[in-house]
Amino acid sequence: MIRFTRASAPADRSGGDAPDQTAARNFAHLKETIVRDYDRLGETDTFRFACHPDVPCFNRCCSDVNIFLTPYDVLRLKNRLRITSGEFLERHTVIPVHAGQKHPVVLLRMGDDEAKTCPFVDAAAGCTVYEDRPWACRMFPVGKASPGETGGEPFYFLMNEHVCRGWEQDTKWTVRGWMEDQHVRRWDEEGERYKAITLHPFFDSHSLTPPQMEMFHLACYDLDRFRRFVFGSSLLRRIVVDEKRVRRMRTSDAHLLGFGYDWLRFSLFHEPVFPVRRDSG
Repeated sequence: MIRFTRASAPADRSGGDAPDQTAARNFAHLKETIVRDYDRLGETDTFRFACHPDVPCFNRCCSDVNIFLTPYDVLRLKNRLRITSGEFLERHTVIPVHAGQKHPVVLLRMGDDEAKTCPFVDAAAGCTVYEDRPWACRMFPVGKASPGETGGEPFYFLMNEHVCRGWEQDTKWTVRGWMEDQHVRRWDEEGERYKAITLHPFFDSHSLTPPQMEMFHLACYDLDRFRRFVFGSSLLRRIVVDEKRVRRMRTSDAHLLGFGYDWLRFSLFHEPVFPVRRDSG
């Protein structure tokens, strides 16, 4: 899928749609606009940008924006806040729904104040979860489009929001240099694993049923509940999983998330990822 930076989408003031429907419509429209109209950049292309407390717009860009969270974003943020995945999803996210949606996605919930400020932004200190901020915030002002959405080669693009004064700064970057400076590599690696699921050929000719949608959401986003499903059901008695991997899944969310992707390949896409135990039935 197109991996957005902080995709701006003004709130719909008409009162006709629920917030999640508005977000879904804006999301679909922005994808079309990026593929059609935005300049396509490679890793060696350059731009000028800086963000720091002395820039006049500091923190203003962290309001009334659509920030779509990857599973790894949710993992990092819920652990940073020391709450369960269920608590994080309940307090801090909405789930947009739109016609033709292939799989669940998760959107960061903005605050209830008039400016719709990100709940993790402090007026004086800035981002309070900076070390664990989502991929979208980490990459801004750079975004990335994948070939499954573009019909061609992947490309990067710049989100030049009107409120942002960072573009007036003199610091020059290459796309690659910016990503290295923002420590994007781990988020990118995890994002590629997730993208392999969301762009799976299964979705070319199939749609997920409501129970399958629930399983997708469980395995990708609600890791604490997924762990209870894995270890509290007969699942591990029905398939063969390496014991070392099982031990790691008990305590490591990252290893559990990796297992979740494999479980989706096995249970939804019917790939032979796991041998089935002969005595499972």
